[in-house]
Amino acid sequence: MSPGELVRALRRRWYVLVVVMLLAAAGALHVLRPDRTYVSSAVVVLKPPVTGSQPNQLANLQPPLAAVSYAVIQQLLAPDGAAELRAAGVEGTYRLVPRNSGTSVTPRHLIPSLQVQAEQSDPAAADAAVRTITEVYAKHLSDLETRQGIPASARMSVDLLVPPTAVERTSDRSRGLAGVALLAAVGGGAAALWTDQLLTRRDRRRREGADTGPETPARDGRVPHAAASR
Repeated sequence: MSPGELVRALRRRWYVLVVVMLLAAAGALHVLRPDRTYVSSAVVVLKPPVTGSQPNQLANLQPPLAAVSYAVIQQLLAPDGAAELRAAGVEGTYRLVPRNSGTSVTPRHLIPSLQVQAEQSDPAAADAAVRTITEVYAKHLSDLETRQGIPASARMSVDLLVPPTAVERTSDRSRGLAGVALLAAVGGGAAALWTDQLLTRRDRRRREGADTGPETPARDGRVPHAAASR
């Protein structure tokens, strides 16, 4: 299709472009006035029990504790864990992110800390979701130690390093508007061309049917020949 044919096709199906422009305007309005979303984040750490030789819990954190923490995280991310969190009242989007405190030389989770994030339309609901996830995380650890028969004096503990704090999520409006404009241009042109081809083929078939006309069968059941053969 030449550029001239393309322009003529778009001019013939201008109403398709108008519909696409209206849809693009609605999308641009949503970009300019998005729904408010708040992200709450907290950081918890799994600590070993206090001992006489190591009274400072944070000074004796080892990779095995990080492995235990990661195992509990996998339980919460599994379908059963997700169902448990929903039953506890956690809705919307949430994330459990182990924080790597290692270095490039020793890339291990030496400190078993966990970042908990939740997205909600209300900041208080986002903070509540993070607290609930933290409580379920601590409960799984306690249940694990109970099944292993570990005495209370030798149990690990969960400490809240950074309390949950909700902040409003912001978006790049200029990038969103550029994306809407690009989708409108590509989608509008494709829809107009497809509509033009469809209607053009339909009109061609209608004209060919009108030019041929209905054929009247003869009385003996045979179709008569053209007038030139009479």
